[in-house]
Amino acid sequence: MSDRLSRTLAEYAASVRWEDLPPETIHEVKRRLLDAVGVALAAFAEESPKAARAYAYEWPVASGATLWGTAFTAPADVAAFANGVMVRYLDFNDTYLSREPLHPSDVIAPLLAVAEWRGLSPADFITAVAIAYEIGVDLCDAASLRAHGWDHVNYIGIATAAAAGRLMGLSPEQIEHAIAIATVPHAAMRQTRAGELSMWKGAAAANAARHGVFAAVLASKGMTGPFQPFLGEMGLVRQLLAGEPLDEAALASLAERRPPRRILDTYVKYWPVEYHAQSAVDAALQLRSELGDPGRIAAIHIDTFKAAYEIIARDPEKWRPRTRETADHSLPYIVAVALTDGRVTRHSFSRERLQDPALRHMLESRVTLREDPELSAGYPEGIPNRITVTTTDGARLVREVRFPRGHARNPMSDDELVAKFRLNVSERLSPAQADVVVETIMHLESQPGLRHLAERWRL
Repeated sequence: MSDRLSRTLAEYAASVRWEDLPPETIHEVKRRLLDAVGVALAAFAEESPKAARAYAYEWPVASGATLWGTAFTAPADVAAFANGVMVRYLDFNDTYLSREPLHPSDVIAPLLAVAEWRGLSPADFITAVAIAYEIGVDLCDAASLRAHGWDHVNYIGIATAAAAGRLMGLSPEQIEHAIAIATVPHAAMRQTRAGELSMWKGAAAANAARHGVFAAVLASKGMTGPFQPFLGEMGLVRQLLAGEPLDEAALASLAERRPPRRILDTYVKYWPVEYHAQSAVDAALQLRSELGDPGRIAAIHIDTFKAAYEIIARDPEKWRPRTRETADHSLPYIVAVALTDGRVTRHSFSRERLQDPALRHMLESRVTLREDPELSAGYPEGIPNRITVTTTDGARLVREVRFPRGHARNPMSDDELVAKFRLNVSERLSPAQADVVVETIMHLESQPGLRHLAERWRL
């Protein structure tokens, strides 16, 4: 059933051992788990996570996986979806930018669900996460789905299926079947992120990961998947890439079975906004500090790069956002609220803030934006945004940021990441509970198992 691409992914997933992991990879997996738990708990009471949990509550299974924040357990694929929606909802989990953008920590909730359900060790889980990052990030370097109208979450499904197969001890052939089952029947369209955005923006990756878990379980029971899922006559390359071949040189780390390190190339978000706007927030807040009174703002001009323009500025809905999903993907809204409020938090996208007449007037009458070819040339190495504020007395204040805090070229320290976690859980966990979660996760490999791990952050 093989094609060389599915075989490369499967053999890589099956080959990596705990002993192969570099210490810095192990440490970074633990950092990303802590970050994922923090952003998930911050989103616990939001409407989309509540809807996903309501679905999961229909499927009680005593020996399943825990819904984060609760004592309820459900089948692994159901828990993968519910927990994954929480991780993704605030658009505050990590990112990678290349030919295709990705939120690679979308693999963490589903893989923890599988590991908990199967009674596996922390070492098994950490290894699986490192594998999934390696596969997902390399696929982003190899080909753009977005350029052909398909969504990046297809890569999450593939990476999750391969790593879940590894967790379950499947053979390379079985992992290939899992990859095929996750890939061919479940192609996700880019319409999820076009125009006005719905709750599904934050659920699409969780759904792809759920398919990955489902595919691995099916393959473990003997189900075979479509042959040649990538290179076949109607496979991914022809259907999702319009026949444009993947750059197989980008998959060299997989083909050569190198120890997984690509997690170190990915970025932790400092602000709860779409990643292409992270540097715009940094620039806007620097300007706000210099500006002082936002009442001095006469005009705001944003120079940005092509990918940011296409994803978070071009659609007319981005200039009149009506949902939080649209607003945290709106470059003009994000810059305007940062300059006005002097901060950007999850509350910046509340219904009340979206409907504020003064903020809407600013977007309509004072904000302009253009794609700058010079800035476009600096992507994806950096994410360059330049903000210019003209004041009521005619002064021009300019800031440009290329590598925002959290970028691989400007990484957050452990202390900063822990501070982000504490802020995210401050409305859900006591300081003492937060201390326990930090200590447990940052020393995860020494824990006796994963069965009761989520009890540490039960609300």
